[in-house]
Amino acid sequence: MSDPITIPAWQRPHWQPSDEEVLLQFYVFGHFGAVRVPSSEYGSPGLPVEIESTNHYHSALRQWEGYPLKGAMGRMFKDDAPEAYKLALDAPEVLIVRGKLKDSADTEYLRDTLGVLAGLLDIGGVAILDPQTLSLLDADAWRRQYLIRDGAPIRNHLLILRDGEAEPGHSWIHTRGMRKFGRPDISIRHVPDRAIDRAGILCERLVELEALGAHFTDGQALDIEGIPGGVVLHLGGGLEAPQFNNTYVEFHWPE
Repeated sequence: MSDPITIPAWQRPHWQPSDEEVLLQFYVFGHFGAVRVPSSEYGSPGLPVEIESTNHYHSALRQWEGYPLKGAMGRMFKDDAPEAYKLALDAPEVLIVRGKLKDSADTEYLRDTLGVLAGLLDIGGVAILDPQTLSLLDADAWRRQYLIRDGAPIRNHLLILRDGEAEPGHSWIHTRGMRKFGRPDISIRHVPDRAIDRAGILCERLVELEALGAHFTDGQALDIEGIPGGVVLHLGGGLEAPQFNNTYVEFHWPE
């Protein structure tokens, strides 16, 4: 890119020390020359020491049990992003960027990692897969999502989903991707159709608070404008929870 956009790191004003961990994981598909990744152009000095990058021949990775372009996940990507899927599938190399970090008071770790991903797209990367947000983007789509002057909104780093509930006329609003910030995902159950927009806005506000360092506790009462008595938060989940692969903060929308 002729005029790269510097990726900012933001402070987390609600942060307090904790034992929580940040997890980052990306697959970069392409054909990479043996050159230095130009991450400094994006404000990144390189990957954090806790994040490792391993390069694989795509033909060998296809045999791996966790290969993300096969099975149900592969079919989802093929249906949702057919052009990016073909680019990824045809790429001769796959670079896996992955690691865990301690919770921190700023997001330098995310800036540094995204800067490397942006640099990889400049030297032969064609698509990036993020298993935490179930997204597969070609190079141009990834740049539009993350290379935004003054920084991409927190919402761009996450996935907010709406699924049906057993009771007609109600939905489940939930997120994926908060492990990037070392925080639980958000789960709002039993949302009536008339409150979908309100619940979606509230979900965005809660993930923004968490991304800025806030913690929620099990049994914590949360005041919500327009809901007498508020709601009570409950913690659940874990890395094996299939809908989140993360812990989550959950409450039921009151009738």
